[in-house]
Amino acid sequence: MARYLDPKNDLVFKKIFGGHPLLLMDFLNALLPLPDDGMIVSLSYLPPEQIPVLPPENRRGIVDVKCTDQRGRVFIVEMQMYWTPSFFNRMLFNASQAFVMQLDPGEEYKLLQPVYALGIINAVFEQSEDWYHHYKIVNIEKTRRTIEGLQFVFIELPKFKAETTTAKKVRALWLRFLNEVKGELEPPAELLGHPPIQEALTISKEAAFSRAELAAYQSVMMAISNEKSIVTDSIELGIEKGIEIGREKGIEIGLQTGRKEGRQDEKLAIAKKLLAVMDNATIANLTGLLPETVKKLRGDVVSQPDGH
Repeated sequence: MARYLDPKNDLVFKKIFGGHPLLLMDFLNALLPLPDDGMIVSLSYLPPEQIPVLPPENRRGIVDVKCTDQRGRVFIVEMQMYWTPSFFNRMLFNASQAFVMQLDPGEEYKLLQPVYALGIINAVFEQSEDWYHHYKIVNIEKTRRTIEGLQFVFIELPKFKAETTTAKKVRALWLRFLNEVKGELEPPAELLGHPPIQEALTISKEAAFSRAELAAYQSVMMAISNEKSIVTDSIELGIEKGIEIGREKGIEIGLQTGRKEGRQDEKLAIAKKLLAVMDNATIANLTGLLPETVKKLRGDVVSQPDGH
């Protein structure tokens, strides 16, 4: 039985989409909000020197594929294995840099072409049922007015459900490929029925990778697992510390409340003894009780039956 490597892994993702333009074209046409008359019909990969540069510490868990189509539009694809709050800023930086790098010094701005940035996140970053998030620059009051240039699509992969009625058929198949293919499980027949995905499955077979590539694959998976553990441990430590502080604060508040209630009981006992010889206003002034409290206390005492 064939064993498949996780296509979300840096090495596998790049091997599938970074070297097979027809697969990438099918993938982008399925996942991006392109108009019917604006589908990608051909594309080419941009040279390495035009790939936006990110600091080395921000590269873990991210894969980039950057290409341009027949119209000159630029497409950037990033696969995020786990969610970090800086991901949106990183995508914005990446796409903006790609937009700017289209022009050489002295060239006219009219030559600039739109940039589409696709971020696929293997984690949940928003507490809602939505898994497909499309952003572009719009007029706040008249949202039909837009500034062309940058568009972003973020997909929360764990939320995706194949039966979603709004999902296009091919989009659903590609997302199922990313979500479900891994290990020795036989791929669903629906995936095998789409030729581009069938080719992607062949590329992702463990047997298609050299020993060095498999070692690199395991290294990436281990590094991602370690980083997830660090984040989880930090969160748990923070929760424990918060509980400890909360417990200490609760004890302190309890003691203060106890002292306050104790002083209140003492004031009420004194007031009861003074009811027979002083008026309410004087008792309130001497004990610090509210006049309404003294009045109620006198009423309670008077209403009690004899002998109590």
